[in-house]
Amino acid sequence: MTTDRPYRLWQNPGWGSAIIEAQLAAYGLPYELVTGGDIYHDATARAGVARLNPAGQIPTLELPSGEVVTESAAMTLLLAEVTGRDDLVPAPGAPERAAFLRWLMFLVASVYPAGSYADAAEKLVPEVAGVAEYRRRVVAKRGDLWRLVEAEAARRGGDWVLGGRFTALDLYVAVMTHWQPGPAWFAAETPHLAAIAARVATRPDMAEVFARNWP
Repeated sequence: MTTDRPYRLWQNPGWGSAIIEAQLAAYGLPYELVTGGDIYHDATARAGVARLNPAGQIPTLELPSGEVVTESAAMTLLLAEVTGRDDLVPAPGAPERAAFLRWLMFLVASVYPAGSYADAAEKLVPEVAGVAEYRRRVVAKRGDLWRLVEAEAARRGGDWVLGGRFTALDLYVAVMTHWQPGPAWFAAETPHLAAIAARVATRPDMAEVFARNWP
């Protein structure tokens, strides 16, 4: 995979693509950004992304080899493997490895979809009158899931989700706390996660990424 071609990240500012953009920046990998557009409400934008990713999802990552990778957890594990580094992903045998994999999959399989379902409420609930209530319930469920992550961070102590060890989990938290239920909710209900997000945003290697995604 070592070519002169950059990685190409299909993204939208403030979306889940910011998690992968942050990892590319942290590793110092060459990359370019391609704006995907509103895949939820714009059929043309969705079709454009679907040429590479049939699910029409963002983020979608094109590797220097031309291979396309979808699903942020797959990208997270692959980038660590490609770079041969353990900055963001504890290596096999590391004491934090099991917990990292557990909570990575929890974030992408449980917490992340709750936000996607709320964003697409108009498509999932045919009765217009029920859209607001559906969205409210999904966001409330997401809050319950976040409380489980908060409990884990509080139990471990330290500055990061896994305690004293910075990982890609902290990048997920820093990005996703910008989303529903919203920063004020996180500050009040999950103070450990809010503090982690603030620490990530002040890291020198993250400054440009976060300024671009949340100007």
